[in-house]
Amino acid sequence: MRLEIPARSNGQPYEAYIFDCDGTLADTMPLHYRGWQRLVADYGATFSEDLFYSLGGTPTERILEILRDEHGLKIVDVPSVARRKEEYFLEMLHEVKPIDAVVAIAREAHGRLPMAVASGGLRRYVELTLDFIGIRTLFDTVVCFEDCARAKPFPDPFLEAARRLGVAPEGALVFEDSHLGVEAATAAGMQYVFVPREAGDAREFGR
Repeated sequence: MRLEIPARSNGQPYEAYIFDCDGTLADTMPLHYRGWQRLVADYGATFSEDLFYSLGGTPTERILEILRDEHGLKIVDVPSVARRKEEYFLEMLHEVKPIDAVVAIAREAHGRLPMAVASGGLRRYVELTLDFIGIRTLFDTVVCFEDCARAKPFPDPFLEAARRLGVAPEGALVFEDSHLGVEAATAAGMQYVFVPREAGDAREFGR
């Protein structure tokens, strides 16, 4: 699989690349889904795959609030339950693989363009994921849930990444796998490359 880089709207080269992490650089989404299934099963309920992927890019605590308020999950301490879910994910981290088509772009641009990761995940888990697939050193900065007052679909994570990289928002190209992330990139005034879910399918692309 090869992802196409769109021409910049003004015809000039891009000044920076900004990447989401889960589902974009790292094929973590199936692992996160298994973690969510296990967590929701603790409450005697189920979590459909369609609902999970519709919430792509949503911070863990916000997903728990949605499950509590809209789906009747009897969660009392959201931060504590969020930590439990992430610990379930960490138990499977050894299974994570890079999404080769996206990582290849980051490797090719390393040293040529400033690059950032902008994720809705907690810093500990994002950095562990990047370390595990051996690419954290490719990036000049990593923006995580703790760094912004508002998460995707608000533009704040991408705007903060551009600020740290020292580029105007319109000069950055975003790589995203979620519709919330695409909405955030658009709100930030950035062009984007949408990474389809199938990009992480090793069977499809011969990893």
